[in-house]
Amino acid sequence: MSGVLNTIQSYTIDGKAPGPHILLTAGVHGDEYEPMLAAFELKEYLSDKLLMGSVTIVPVVNESAYSKGDRFGEDHLDLARICPGNQNGSSSERYAFQISSLIKQANYLIDMHTGGLAHNIFPLAGFMLHPSKEVLNKQRAMALAFNLPVIWGTDYQPNGRTLSVARDENIPAIYLEYGGGAGIREEVIKAYKEGFLNLLRSFNMLAGTVKNIPEEDRFWVEDARPNSGYFQGKMPSPSDGVFIAEVKPGECIKKGNPFGVIKDPKSGRHTAIYADIDGLILSVRVSVHVYAGDALGSILPILKPEKIIIEG
Repeated sequence: MSGVLNTIQSYTIDGKAPGPHILLTAGVHGDEYEPMLAAFELKEYLSDKLLMGSVTIVPVVNESAYSKGDRFGEDHLDLARICPGNQNGSSSERYAFQISSLIKQANYLIDMHTGGLAHNIFPLAGFMLHPSKEVLNKQRAMALAFNLPVIWGTDYQPNGRTLSVARDENIPAIYLEYGGGAGIREEVIKAYKEGFLNLLRSFNMLAGTVKNIPEEDRFWVEDARPNSGYFQGKMPSPSDGVFIAEVKPGECIKKGNPFGVIKDPKSGRHTAIYADIDGLILSVRVSVHVYAGDALGSILPILKPEKIIIEG
């Protein structure tokens, strides 16, 4: 195992025989701590266990954002919107350039996230609906291996993401979302570690039995509509104030049912928030001070475990 101490710190673990090269990343956003901890613990665990292939692990992609404890770097840029970056740009642009270079060297990408300090997200494995059926089917299999309750395929066209770098190189790539808010949730770390080890077993890179939750037990949505995967644009707040949620991620809700209320402590005005569609509550805002336009949550258009395809 070797540590590469450049601007981005990465660790590459080599197996005993040739095989796939998998890149595992965390810390694209500096306030998403469980993926960073899971990545480092996986680096320690896997040091002498790979049967074949190689794994490169990056526990903290954007060290500038991590130093701030914020989604954005010191340059106020979101690394997940500026890939493939700029080798000679600002700090986040340089990190974006470096992680994009690592992605291009890999055969598979897994990018781990949470909702940061702002959102609590029901566990999901997501991917872009890649136009290549071969790549898309590999991504579906990767998502299944993590055994999370939601599988979410979305519009493949957005740029600036780690996944869009992989898309352009025809590299199968998925991202994970789970939890968020203040504190550390050990269940997120545990789920990410177990899921990644299960993925390695499915590639015959690690000893052990592959364990998969049946497809029919998942909430599986493939939504090709433009910007279908854009969390930050969901359920925009109609006003400034303090948001009090009346629902939790993972609950099902009907259109028109209460989602929460915004209370303005300066004017005393209360604004009720209602579900805009039927579906599974995918995320709920937990950073309660909101401004008009801030995302309050998101609802996936599915009410029971099944597979739903929505054309673009």
